[in-house]
Amino acid sequence: MNKQTRYTFYARLAELDPNPTTELNYTTPFELLTAVLLSAQATDVGVNKATKILFPVANTPQGILALGKEGLESYINTIGLYRSKAKHLLETCRILIERHGGEVPRDRESLEALPGVGRKTANVVLNTAFGVPTIAVDTHIFRLGNRTGLAPGKDVRAVEDKLLKVTPKEFMLNAHHWLILHGRYICKARKPECWRCVVNDVCDYRSKQLTPPPGR
Repeated sequence: MNKQTRYTFYARLAELDPNPTTELNYTTPFELLTAVLLSAQATDVGVNKATKILFPVANTPQGILALGKEGLESYINTIGLYRSKAKHLLETCRILIERHGGEVPRDRESLEALPGVGRKTANVVLNTAFGVPTIAVDTHIFRLGNRTGLAPGKDVRAVEDKLLKVTPKEFMLNAHHWLILHGRYICKARKPECWRCVVNDVCDYRSKQLTPPPGR
């Protein structure tokens, strides 16, 4: 995919959704960090159901710590891997209080030093909470980057590096959201819905189905 084609790709996604954002519900950077930490190998819908109950009771590091392990687990036990996530979140809360005055840090190094927070989670928080032009590559974006030809790479870091290099500056801030939503709802893993894709004519995917299957 060349420079002009990439511009067209992003411009169409931007026209379709001028103000994209995460589907995780949050009101503060700490709530976002918590939601993203809980979302690993879980759906945003499932996380939102849990945090809808959790956040009115505890939405600060101090509040989460006050719940304790069993208390926190009782709010998030509908989410996969909830025991390990509760452990990581409690440890993260302790570090935030001890090292960062109870606030979510705004730099990658400090974020990635938190238990359960990897590069992808750090990118989401930096981008969504603090407006840093980063791109968090998950399975959807990894698939989309390779399938469409937008940013091919052998692993998620390679795709991230490629996207940071080739994404036009004016689209960088929202690129993560456009790509993940497109991958989640249109460019699906097993059956991409090419017939309703706004970028199907600039995509490199060779097995496009441009007419909907019967009943769609």
